[in-house]
Amino acid sequence: MPPTIPDAAVGRWVASLRSSKNAVDPRRPHAFFVEPERSEAGAVEDTATLFLVNRECPFRCLMCDLWRNTTDRRVPDGAIAAQVGYALSRLPPAPHVKLYNAGNFFDSQAVPPGDLPRIAELLAPFRTAVVECHPRLVGPRCLAFRDLLRPALCVAMGLETAHAEVLRRLNKGMTLDDFAKAADFLRQNGVGVRAFLLLRPPFLDEAEGVEWAKRSIRFAFDAGAECCVAIPTRDGNGAMERLRADGLWAPPRIESLEEALEYGVSLQRGRVFADLWDIEKLFRCPRCGPARARRLDAMNRTQAVAPPVVCDCRGAA
Repeated sequence: MPPTIPDAAVGRWVASLRSSKNAVDPRRPHAFFVEPERSEAGAVEDTATLFLVNRECPFRCLMCDLWRNTTDRRVPDGAIAAQVGYALSRLPPAPHVKLYNAGNFFDSQAVPPGDLPRIAELLAPFRTAVVECHPRLVGPRCLAFRDLLRPALCVAMGLETAHAEVLRRLNKGMTLDDFAKAADFLRQNGVGVRAFLLLRPPFLDEAEGVEWAKRSIRFAFDAGAECCVAIPTRDGNGAMERLRADGLWAPPRIESLEEALEYGVSLQRGRVFADLWDIEKLFRCPRCGPARARRLDAMNRTQAVAPPVVCDCRGAA
């Protein structure tokens, strides 16, 4: 493994390579929609998904580009609740909701604590609610929010990878033990756990990326996660482009995403999804790329291994 950037300098290095942030309104989410997702009960049901605007996450992870739609300062009191209300009033009814926030839901500088009761009121019609938070910020505030909620609470946390050294070099600001402790705390207190995993993070080649995605799925389930989401590592934040130019990272192949999802689904230990956002960027062949994306979507919905896509391109196009 090549020499790493000194840990103390990673955050400054990452920030130095960024482009400008997008213009955002602290009282409006920057995106919201309804999407189908297989529920823990086994049915494919609609999920309202909101991408909230809040202050930038204090953890400057090497691969993250979520800072693009954040503010530099804490949003005003009431702003996050206003965003939730704005989106839900414009979306059709759904049984499930996800509040993704480009930061940490239980960081008081990202989501003002005074907003939580109103947010809980707005989420009352749902059966389940997923929020997003760094493992090291999971604690009493999470339980206080759980107690306000009518829907069952689930916390989505970025494990990223079970490769301890790569995790350190991602500047995630946590260890595998931190993730396991947070997951145990949540499960012990009746809160569900969803894990985000990276397919081929920096510093791993294609075969290593697939192998460590599989190991990461196993680690997440061993820690108590009920759901894992495999995310192809992407560029777009400046740092990833630099790592790619230096030969330290390349985008994963869509076939690798298929293999990771097949493996996770075959374990039958919980739901495993492939993140299909911008999946077209992984197409190498115009004939089989769309077919592979449809296969991934089918496996997401059925949680069963679908027949393989046969193509003579061998992914070389």
